[in-house]
Amino acid sequence: MIPLMKNAFLNEFETKKALAEFILKADRLSMDVQCAAFEKKFAAFQGSKDAILFNSGGSANLAMLQALKNMGKLKDGDKVAFSALTWSTNTMPIIQLGLVPVALDCDIKTLNVMSWNLEERLAQTEIKAMFLTNVLGFTGDIDKIREICANKNIVLIEDNCESLGTELPSGKAGNYGLGASFSFFVAHHMSTIEGGMVCTSDEDFAQMLRIVRANGWDRNLTAQQQYKLRKQYDVKSEFDAKYTFYDLGFNFRPTEITGFLGIYQMQFLEANIKTREANYLALEKIMMQNEDLIILKHDHITCLSTFAFPIVCKTPELREHYLARFSGAGIEIRPMIAGNIQRQPFYDKYVTTKYDMPNTDFIHNNGFYCGNYPELTATDIETISSCLYKY
Repeated sequence: MIPLMKNAFLNEFETKKALAEFILKADRLSMDVQCAAFEKKFAAFQGSKDAILFNSGGSANLAMLQALKNMGKLKDGDKVAFSALTWSTNTMPIIQLGLVPVALDCDIKTLNVMSWNLEERLAQTEIKAMFLTNVLGFTGDIDKIREICANKNIVLIEDNCESLGTELPSGKAGNYGLGASFSFFVAHHMSTIEGGMVCTSDEDFAQMLRIVRANGWDRNLTAQQQYKLRKQYDVKSEFDAKYTFYDLGFNFRPTEITGFLGIYQMQFLEANIKTREANYLALEKIMMQNEDLIILKHDHITCLSTFAFPIVCKTPELREHYLARFSGAGIEIRPMIAGNIQRQPFYDKYVTTKYDMPNTDFIHNNGFYCGNYPELTATDIETISSCLYKY
């Protein structure tokens, strides 16, 4: 069996041993110094000014949209465009927060929304924000998407949960909008068991995210930020400030276990990314010999940090053939994320306006993926390769 991910952590035994020792010695396990240190370390890796740690990537997505509403950048009924090929927690917060979801099609060869997909939708309807998913380690032409959004005053945020470490000539995926979410769930690039992050270089957005993360209060802000808020709302004492709630929020706080694991796993991250890229490129060479499969375009990407190994077949019948071949070889496989999210039961229940998604439907019907991670052995790669040949 080749699972989607073999272990909860890279260097599993070493990590679990270090975690056990940390728990035994720690005076406090609720959010504290380890979480703050992980935020600082991750922001430095990503190249952003700030990072805000959450209890999951899904919480990070919801928090970004709530923060935008709290800041007045979005209001009830505003239209928010999103990548139709995505995960549920990218789309559900749009609906849950009283916003109107507007699906965008993708390009089959990049798996991602491209600038022309956005321009096509803008010719039909006005949007206030765009929630872009960077799919499975790949991206679209996000530099051009950023330019369009800037010119039309559209708030751009990214779901970068599947593309940690992917780089383009113009920068790292996750650095193109006001903020971007990351996931540290088991089987993602790095694991803290559960956990997520938002990276941003906007001070006001970072402040509001910290308010949203912790019930709407100011306890995790800087002293200067607390002073300004308390003066604005005439909070007269530290005693009163303890239970003063400034805006809508949730309890999305992580634990010190999350922070510790994040710091510990980051020492393996650079090598992790390089191995994922090498694995993908090795398997891609096999795919190039098979006319049943579509080769994905990534020549605009300088570092391809793939979340998994996606396979796009030319017909649904061919997909059935390769699904059987992978399953027969003991390789765990999954649909291409959630496929066209408009075809999911929850979407049908809550959203009335749907859009034609020919390319996303093609991937929905013809695509699947298997795991890609550093623990894959030479034998594992050979087994996956054997399923990709045409014979």
